[in-house]
Amino acid sequence: MHPLLNIAISAARRAGLVIVRHYDEGARLKISTKGPNDFVTNVDQAVEQEIIEVIHKSYPHHGIMAEESAFLAPEREDIIWIIDPIDGTHNFIKSIPHFAVSIAVQIKGIIEFGVVFDPIKQELFSASKGGGAQLNGHRIRCSPCEKLEGAVIGLGFPVCERQKLAQFSAPYNKIFESCSDFRRSGSAALDLAYVAAGRFDAYWDCGLKPWDSAAGALMVREAGGYVSDFQGNSSYFETGEIIAGARKVYPELLHLIQATL
Repeated sequence: MHPLLNIAISAARRAGLVIVRHYDEGARLKISTKGPNDFVTNVDQAVEQEIIEVIHKSYPHHGIMAEESAFLAPEREDIIWIIDPIDGTHNFIKSIPHFAVSIAVQIKGIIEFGVVFDPIKQELFSASKGGGAQLNGHRIRCSPCEKLEGAVIGLGFPVCERQKLAQFSAPYNKIFESCSDFRRSGSAALDLAYVAAGRFDAYWDCGLKPWDSAAGALMVREAGGYVSDFQGNSSYFETGEIIAGARKVYPELLHLIQATL
């Protein structure tokens, strides 16, 4: 295993221990608001610091891009760790057991390694560029689903950027007419990991930040799927739009979204 991936896994597992200790605290959590429907807890902040400490113990000169911290630029190396301490904070606050730690390693602008860890189910999804994707050490592949009809599609809503809702919802009815069902879980990182594992046949969302999708998008590609923005380009970090899916489902989903935007 590559040392960078090993550290990412160690950091995710350490973060998971902190999360589990505080899970189901409910009213005892210290919750603040960063924006409309955008929440952060004291546990998010503690988990993020735990991850950064693990990383900087081995790689003190690497940069950090984390949801709850300011960007920490690298001193000498063009390596950035992209961190979401709890993807699905609203689920965590409500004691809904569906959220994850997401950690990706970007080297010279390319995501090379990614980890998504569900501390409640103890499911560790990981990927390395060119090395495939795994769940708890076993290789995973995207769904063999042949077409959008019969596909289960994961999705999110831009709850923090509701001005994008009209753009996002325009294709909703058309896709629902064409697929089997939708799933709305509240964690983009886990939704993408589920696409990589073949649990979802595709996923689409907008209003995302790089830490929401960096690790999961790599997993989908390494599991044999496709990832793009709504234009079919690779600019999903910049646009916050993402479509990810199995090879035969993704083109149909992309076409429907483009046709209805």
